[in-house]
Parts: sequence; C-alpha cells; structure tokens
Amino acid sequence: MKNKKLTVVILLVVALLIAIVPLFVLKGAEFGGSDDAGSVAISEITGTEYEPWFTPVMETWIHGEIPGEVESLLFCVQTGIGVGIMAFIMGRFVERTKQEKLRKAS
Repeated sequence: MKNKKLTVVILLVVALLIAIVPLFVLKGAEFGGSDDAGSVAISEITGTEYEPWFTPVMETWIHGEIPGEVESLLFCVQTGIGVGIMAFIMGRFVERTKQEKLRKAS
C-alpha cells in the first residue's frame, strides 16, 4: 500500500513539473494552438493564403464569430462530459474487480 502511495505522489510531481517547467524555461515563447500552426504550415507549403473550406456550424447559426468566452465554455463542457464518461468506466472496472475478489473469498 505504501508503495502505491509513493508511486502516485511521484507521478503527480512529474505531471506538475511537465506543466510548470516550460512556463519558466521558455520565457517569451508563444504557446499557440494547433489551428494556427496548421494554417501557417499550409500557407508555407502552398505559397498561398490558407482559406477554410467551411464555416463552423455555430458561427453559421449566429451569423458571426463565437466570443472567446463562449468557445472556452463549450470546450470545458465537452471536456467535462468526456471526463465523466471516462470516470464512470473506470469506476465500473474498479467495482467489478472488488466484486470478483468478494466472490472468490466466499
């Protein structure tokens, strides 16, 4: 049990270091999104300005660009739904393992 706790603590520290160290080591670096990087790469390869093939569905509905706050909210909701599904599945696996151990014990 103590070994598992040590492993969890070490993994948490490593995860924090991966998230925090680049902010201090790479001062002045731009942390752009993949959409921007893809557009720039396509423009460099083709030599022309990149034009999207279609307009996002929600931007078509509201006849304009989605505000950054709403876009972030939708992303967070999507993330929350995904995490909820993953947590439910993992919980099912844990409970299944507990039930199997109880059956073997009795």
